[in-house]
Amino acid sequence: MDLAFFIEWSIKAIVLLLICVTGFAYLTLYERKALARIQVRIGPNRAGPFGLLQPIADAVKLIFKEELIPAAADKRIFILAPIITVVPALIIMAVVPFGPVIDLFGRTIELSVAGNSNLGILYITTVASISVYGIVLAGWSSNNKYATLGGIRSTAQMISYELALGLAFIGPILVSSSMNLTKIVQDQEALGWYVLYQPLGALIFLIATLAEVNRAPFDMPEAEQELTAGYHTEYSGMKFALFFMAEYIKMIAVAVIGATLYFGGYSGPFVNEFPILGPVYLLIKVLVLLFGMIWVRATLPRLRYDRLMAFGWKLLLPLALVNVIIVALGMVLYDEFSVSLWLISLVSMLTMIGSISWVGWKLYRR
Repeated sequence: MDLAFFIEWSIKAIVLLLICVTGFAYLTLYERKALARIQVRIGPNRAGPFGLLQPIADAVKLIFKEELIPAAADKRIFILAPIITVVPALIIMAVVPFGPVIDLFGRTIELSVAGNSNLGILYITTVASISVYGIVLAGWSSNNKYATLGGIRSTAQMISYELALGLAFIGPILVSSSMNLTKIVQDQEALGWYVLYQPLGALIFLIATLAEVNRAPFDMPEAEQELTAGYHTEYSGMKFALFFMAEYIKMIAVAVIGATLYFGGYSGPFVNEFPILGPVYLLIKVLVLLFGMIWVRATLPRLRYDRLMAFGWKLLLPLALVNVIIVALGMVLYDEFSVSLWLISLVSMLTMIGSISWVGWKLYRR
């Protein structure tokens, strides 16, 4: 391995880890401030100007908080489970391009840790499924029935919604004919954001990612009213903080991936002339998507468990399959008969409106 390449790769990996950890800290502040505004409260404003030091105060509290391990717990797995949960969250963005290629110090540098990988989406789907093992093992190793139930719920939920999530990846792959995230972004520069052509696929992706990161209204594995705190009931101190960190870093990760697949990624006006604008555009899109997740948490109640599973299997998964069929047929017509890609958008939009209307009608009848 070339020494310069190794140094470049190491610097990019360290920068990505710093972004993840800092993003986790200040996403908690962003969420608390946004929730406060939505619910007509003030939010954190004591630690530092405008509450900007609140994440540091929380970190100090968790670092010095006493850590307990239940006497009947499997201690090795109990300690290992938070690590298994947080590591996939830290590495999942390695293949995401944060900006265009830049020239620096006489080298051409790609703004992604893994470079221009042709298996980017495959890598993401593989890594995303690992963290569920940490949650299940955390519940089981605690030797607590509430924690075990939380872990089992998480397994069922993540498997159910990962199917729809995986199918939501297929739409952009079919349009770009590639699993390379850089090519997907570049194709959106030429064709326009894929959310315009596949609104149904984008909606499925956003809903499935809420379930994937255990966010309300899909936070069944935690379900405080039913399972005290779910799979992390017996955790405290920094071990609990690792679960907390994994959830919030995964929020950032799915927002980055969603922005890349459906909202143009780092693309925007004057990016080719000023490459530094790429990460700025991506940051703005990620902040908007994160606000959407926070808004959903502030406004929607938690789904009942049977309805959560029914929603995933009976509605979201069939719609994801329909979306794949629509995009595949649209691309065949586009390649063979030069039919406009807007046909995909029209059919996708009509399907989405029809599905939402049907769900609303079923709920109204109840």
